[in-house]
Amino acid sequence: MALTKTAKIDIGISADNRQAIANILNRILSDEFVLYTKTRKFHWNVKGIHFHDLHLFFESQYNQLAEIMDAVAERIRKIGHYSLGTLQQFLKETDLLEHVDDGSSAEIMVEALLEDHETIIKEIRQVLDPIEEKHKDAGTADFLTGIMEQHETMAWMLRSILQ
Repeated sequence: MALTKTAKIDIGISADNRQAIANILNRILSDEFVLYTKTRKFHWNVKGIHFHDLHLFFESQYNQLAEIMDAVAERIRKIGHYSLGTLQQFLKETDLLEHVDDGSSAEIMVEALLEDHETIIKEIRQVLDPIEEKHKDAGTADFLTGIMEQHETMAWMLRSILQ
């Protein structure tokens, strides 16, 4: 069998649907990257009486986000497309805002992260049905359901800190 430069993708999803799904996944990847960066910044800059606990907590969350980012980027590749990978691309596609206040309290940091997790959860909920029904990709819908559940857990933990 001769090797070819490109192998045709034949996974039961049309090229147009795979492109639409890749676009959705790249938007989610962009949100994940911005949230990862924000969480890492808060890890570095948290202060106050709960510094140690929050420093470790933020580290655990950005490690989870790093795994999510990698999984989303790999899912994009599995359906035959390329993942975004530059800061400009991520900032163009994200629905999240960077956090520019360097003197924020720990409470403001936790609130900002909670808001971002909830934004991602709502965005994923909005795309699940179209991905499965319109674009005929139950695998990606299932994959994103798992990611949404991870964000629900992270949001719950953040919410619990604020209560």
